[in-house]
Amino acid sequence: MIYNDVGKKRWRKYQKKLKRQLKREERRISFLKRLPFLWIYICGGILTLALVAFIGSWLYAHLKGNTKNNIDASLEQTIKQVGIAEEAHNRITKKDLQPLLDDLSLEQSPVTGNYKLAKEGSILDISTSIDSSLQNYIYKLLKRSQTLQAAVVVLNPATGQILAMADYDKEKQEKNLILKADIPAASLFKIVSASAAIEGRNFSIDKTFYYRGGKYTLYKSQLKKDLRKNRYTYETSLKKAFSGSNNPVFGRLGIYELGKDLLTDYADKFLFNHTIPFELPVEKSFIDVPDDDFGLAEIASGFNKRTLISPMHASLMTSAVVNNGTIMEPWVVSEIRDESGQVIYSGRNAELGSPLKEATADKIRILMEDTVKNGTCSKTFRQLRRKKSFKNIDLGAKTGTINDPNDKFKYDWVTAFAIPEAKDNGIIITVLAIHGKLLGIRAKDLAKNIINYHFTS
Repeated sequence: MIYNDVGKKRWRKYQKKLKRQLKREERRISFLKRLPFLWIYICGGILTLALVAFIGSWLYAHLKGNTKNNIDASLEQTIKQVGIAEEAHNRITKKDLQPLLDDLSLEQSPVTGNYKLAKEGSILDISTSIDSSLQNYIYKLLKRSQTLQAAVVVLNPATGQILAMADYDKEKQEKNLILKADIPAASLFKIVSASAAIEGRNFSIDKTFYYRGGKYTLYKSQLKKDLRKNRYTYETSLKKAFSGSNNPVFGRLGIYELGKDLLTDYADKFLFNHTIPFELPVEKSFIDVPDDDFGLAEIASGFNKRTLISPMHASLMTSAVVNNGTIMEPWVVSEIRDESGQVIYSGRNAELGSPLKEATADKIRILMEDTVKNGTCSKTFRQLRRKKSFKNIDLGAKTGTINDPNDKFKYDWVTAFAIPEAKDNGIIITVLAIHGKLLGIRAKDLAKNIINYHFTS
């Protein structure tokens, strides 16, 4: 029994072993049968993954390239548009305007302050800063002024904006007299001399001076160095000498106090012998300060026919007085458009120079105000000063009168300012009137009428 039992156990164990072997064999056979299909599935999966990866990579690269191209194209277009706009804006500079506007006729009364100009087969639309109403009034005033020639400049001293620039020639020969510098500056140059005395020599506006003879003459006998108060002399102050346009006082000032170097320096600061930037060509104002005493006296007092100035320049000199010592570049062209409407030029405000310190400018302003209150313009401007509408408007001026070298014509100047308390619409006005044997309306009267029209119309 024991043997039999042992035999049975071994047989069962053997049978189990065979079954396990059989199952392993069956699994092996089954695996071998499925192996080709498995390889197909694996290869297919690998190919699928590779294909997906390839397609994804291609799509990414393609889309990225298109996006970059689109961005680049958009940026390029933007740059191109900006470049076109920049190029269009800078197609004309202020220097380019002088030959371009050479044919511009300011003698035609503007209806709107704008002009059409034919140039090289194109029509340019020019927008200006001209106040058409004021410009038309000035034209009509000059035509009935009974002068041989006249010129008027009106500008805003804070910006340099030209509000009116009109000239008149009875013989209709001269053009743009406003821009010509072939007229003696006369006593307008006392603005420069007074500035040199106050700022360069620290003179008070109340400093005392003595003179002999007439105020409007200039003889060597009036220029002696040791001139003291006696029964043959008159006492005055720098302020009264300026407002009364006293030649002997300014002549002695030039010889004994200022001298050639200081006069030359301040003439240079006030832009004599300098080109004035403007849309139309402005002739250089000329000065040549001599070495001899009498020559210095003539220059400092303005009693000479060699110091030349343009009406435009005279206005700029006065603008420094009321604009804290600073001169702004004059401008009349606001904008220019071509036939397509494209802006090819835009005007702007710009500083031209600062000939005076603010404190000096304030003192010269007092001198010019005294010219209106007590000096050579007092009778003419009295009517304005008494008007209620001018109660809060500061008025100041400097006059100048001299004959031409042949004594055939009288050159009659005034440069003036009218500045309201608000200072937003203050003006500088310079008038040159040229008279023949018979005097027409004086420059200061023309200026008074123009100032009155500007602030009351």
